[in-house]
Amino acid sequence: MQFDQFVQFFPTEGIKIVLVLFLAFLIGLEREEHKSVDSHYSFGGVRTFPLIALIGYSVALLAGRQQLFPEILGFLVVGGFLMLSYWHKVNTIHSGEMPGVTSELSGLVTYLVGSLVYHDYFWIATTLTVASMLLLELKEVLEGLTRRVAPHEILTFTKFLLLTAVILPVLPNQPFGPFLINPFKTWLVVVAVSTVSYGSYLLLQVTKGSGIQLSAILGGIYSSTVTTVALAKRSTRENHPHLFSGSTLLASAFMYLRLTILIAIFNWHLLKLLFAPFVALAVAAAVTGFLWSRRPDGSSEEVHRQFEHENPLEMRAAFFFAGVFVLILVVTKLVLSYMGTRGAYILGAVIGFADVDPFIMSMTQATGLTAQLNVSAGAIVLATASNNLAKGIYAYSFGSRSAGRQSLFLLVMLTLAGLLPLLWF
Repeated sequence: MQFDQFVQFFPTEGIKIVLVLFLAFLIGLEREEHKSVDSHYSFGGVRTFPLIALIGYSVALLAGRQQLFPEILGFLVVGGFLMLSYWHKVNTIHSGEMPGVTSELSGLVTYLVGSLVYHDYFWIATTLTVASMLLLELKEVLEGLTRRVAPHEILTFTKFLLLTAVILPVLPNQPFGPFLINPFKTWLVVVAVSTVSYGSYLLLQVTKGSGIQLSAILGGIYSSTVTTVALAKRSTRENHPHLFSGSTLLASAFMYLRLTILIAIFNWHLLKLLFAPFVALAVAAAVTGFLWSRRPDGSSEEVHRQFEHENPLEMRAAFFFAGVFVLILVVTKLVLSYMGTRGAYILGAVIGFADVDPFIMSMTQATGLTAQLNVSAGAIVLATASNNLAKGIYAYSFGSRSAGRQSLFLLVMLTLAGLLPLLWF
């Protein structure tokens, strides 16, 4: 029997009631599990929550699709009963501890689920149910995250959201001046680069005390150059040359994944050229770096991360990156205008010894305007290769003798491998 034929024999409202009961039962089941481990009174379970959802559905059904006031009134009535439940919970706990209110709030969500199903918002009702269960189940994880993230970092993130959500939409999305600087796209580049770095930064904060390899991977997404210098300095205090040199290569491997993500955001045509070589380089370097880091050293004691990265959402860093990006964008357009392809390659090779992100982002903007696609791809390949060579020099200069030599060797090999895509451009 086809599904359409089944629906003909089963009333539509009956299907909705089954969905309401199923979604509410899931929330009730989660709360029932919570009650089993709680010693004090806790509201609701596998029967109460489905009943609340049925009330929401029934009120919506009686009110019809044009009347919202009865549903709002029903919401307030259910909320009143839940307030009584919370008042009872407060009075039954004598330890002085303030009880949580998540069960009562889950009851309000359950009422809304029933109402949403009646109005045919099935996806929204299901999403609310799943989101509620995740928030309820991940209590320890979320509370642990709040303990790990410092208050000043939350303030920094709030400032960044202000500039992103308020300032970015009102910036003019059109080019200005002889160099065709687009304020909206300029700040969008800053937002994208900072967001990718911030995601890695948060993971670094959550995984404090983790092994060097994981820290190198996340640090490579944050900034492979900063991570390389930090690993090199640490290697002078530890007798683990293979571990630190292999982890340095790991950081550079994940730099390629970071750049692939950023290029994908701003220039799909460039991504088609660079995706395969960048992913191949990332996989080869990651496997080699991990295996190299696992080679035995003088000590078998596990080494944990000690160095800390700065928050990439600090406004000074964001504005500095924006200024550097605009400067490099202007320089790139001048070089392309007066020196052509050779100038782009020279600039990519030279600027790779500094920060490659602004240059690569400028090439994503210049492609199709002042630079051909294959020229932009070649310049990006040269910039990443020279950046790997620069990191090898940094590792050799700041690291221990053994770890520095190994890091330089591995990064020189990655530099040579990173130049191979030029044969196809």
